[in-house]
Amino acid sequence: MRIFKTAAIVALMSGCAIATLDARPASAFSLGDFIRAGRKKPEPQPSQPQSLPGVDVMVEPQQNTASKPLPKVTGPQYYTYKAEPLRRIATDKLLDPVVTGSVRNGALPPMLRAPLADARQFMPDVDVRATSNVAKAIETHYGSRSDFVWIDGTGVNARAKAAMAVLADAAKVGLDPQDYAVQVPSDDFDRGDMIAREKELVQFELALSAATLSYVQDTVRGRIDPNKISGYHDFQRKTVDLGAFLDKMSASADVATLLNDQNPKSEQFAALSVELERLRAEKGVEQRVEIAPGTLLKPGQSNPELANIVAGIRIKGSETLKTDHAAALAAYQGTPEYTPELVALVEAFQKEHGLKADGVVGQASLRILTGGDSTAARINKLEVAMEQARWLPDGLGNRYVFINQPAFTASYTDNGAEQFSMRVVVGSKANQTYFFQDEIQTVEVNPYWGVPQSIIINEMLPKLRNDPNYLDRMGYQVEVGGRSVPSSSVNWNGSTASVAVRQPPSSDNALGELKILFPNAHAIYMHDTPSKSFFKRDQRALSHGCVRLADPRRMAAAVLGTSIEDVGKEIGGGRNKALQVPQKVPVYVAYFTAWPNKDGVVEYFDDVYERDMYMNRAFDATRDARRAEG
Repeated sequence: MRIFKTAAIVALMSGCAIATLDARPASAFSLGDFIRAGRKKPEPQPSQPQSLPGVDVMVEPQQNTASKPLPKVTGPQYYTYKAEPLRRIATDKLLDPVVTGSVRNGALPPMLRAPLADARQFMPDVDVRATSNVAKAIETHYGSRSDFVWIDGTGVNARAKAAMAVLADAAKVGLDPQDYAVQVPSDDFDRGDMIAREKELVQFELALSAATLSYVQDTVRGRIDPNKISGYHDFQRKTVDLGAFLDKMSASADVATLLNDQNPKSEQFAALSVELERLRAEKGVEQRVEIAPGTLLKPGQSNPELANIVAGIRIKGSETLKTDHAAALAAYQGTPEYTPELVALVEAFQKEHGLKADGVVGQASLRILTGGDSTAARINKLEVAMEQARWLPDGLGNRYVFINQPAFTASYTDNGAEQFSMRVVVGSKANQTYFFQDEIQTVEVNPYWGVPQSIIINEMLPKLRNDPNYLDRMGYQVEVGGRSVPSSSVNWNGSTASVAVRQPPSSDNALGELKILFPNAHAIYMHDTPSKSFFKRDQRALSHGCVRLADPRRMAAAVLGTSIEDVGKEIGGGRNKALQVPQKVPVYVAYFTAWPNKDGVVEYFDDVYERDMYMNRAFDATRDARRAEG
């Protein structure tokens, strides 16, 4: 008779593990291959012992006393960020032999030459540095054309002034204006030395081209390459046709609009930008309240600290919240009675900050009310969020699922509007969930759980070396080389690379009654869980890396385009079954410590994996590389 796992074991094993393996990837046994394998009947065992990888049929497990040191599987690493270096633009290759070989113009006195007619002869003396992509675009453009973009006559043209105004305002879109600063030629110059003037103008010409192209590249794809931050980031970095854009700027009558249009146009990015501008205007004005440590206030109680709690909500609450509860705030006179109106106010505040909206003011609520993020910290979170938003498509789409790990939420959007949001559990700090995007393809009901190698090695192997029958007793299925074998027949002191372990569908299955798949190299998916109590916690970084849903049936129905009742019928059938979504749904497994809610109000969250810290280090490395002298 099968013995089911205890609740404690379910809590330990729920989810999926994220790990890097030398022998076999963690994703090997966690998706459709286990489904297909589960439909095969076990082959009859031969009468004569056969040699299978990892299986020792010649020696009884209890007789194998030689125990090798336990191996350990580790997850991806964070890297020391290496910013793209700058190189000198090859200006010596930009000379036009027809122009520079002209005898007629060279014979004329400088004051009689047409302005800038021979200015290209000064290009070899120009020292402008840029990233490789920018430098190549400039070399191609000026190597095939003889005209200038930003200068004419004896000075800087209107197009250049419009472009510089946009670059100077880069902070509004979360960028650093110093990255695009250009030395502008003075209007006060020696008209008797036009050669010096033209040298200065040519230097400015190439410098502004480099600055504008750097700005365009940064606005479209971001300054930071996410895949160079850590192995937890997985993005196909966007490409920008910089050569074509420089050609476009040279012909544009409105270069300011052209440059501004390169920034993300999504409503989320716009909300972040507005919030950033608002906070910068408030910077330096820090209001804080003091609430007695250890304060615990429940609905129906009285507590003199209530006055400070309300004061904290006045400071930390959004304008929308304060408008919605204006009557309660106006009526409150500092009394200690925790009335229903004030409970509703606190619940709204808790919900706004991603806490359990139960009206109980405890440690989590106090942390936000008395501390939380300073204005400077929030500005930093906004800058990080705007940078990361550039990694995603410009506009997330009309229909998509958005998982924000620091908020511990997953939302479903259809017809451009959020339809619902639910609590999720994401990976623990030791088993972090990746940051990437994909497409939902399948909903599997009554799923098998294919145990990742990382869990087999890190968590099951110590038990199996003491008790080789452990998996048999727990109701798991073991396969070696595609063949079903008893757990007790495996030599658990050998390699587990060819050993597959899976848990059949059941009420105790670690994935619960369904999982939602978007095949990816990290073996991450959304799923149900028998450990429902985890959703009551405010801090929900608890899984092995996958995303557990508080209401999986509702999410499954949404992506399948069907009803919750129909999903329930499929589950009720008791059969393992893969349901194809009629149309693939984009899913963003994201990480934003600042992000607007469905009403456009920006909310702030704890940096549970400390990824903002690594982003700031990447900003510093990029800043140093761009300021470095050649």
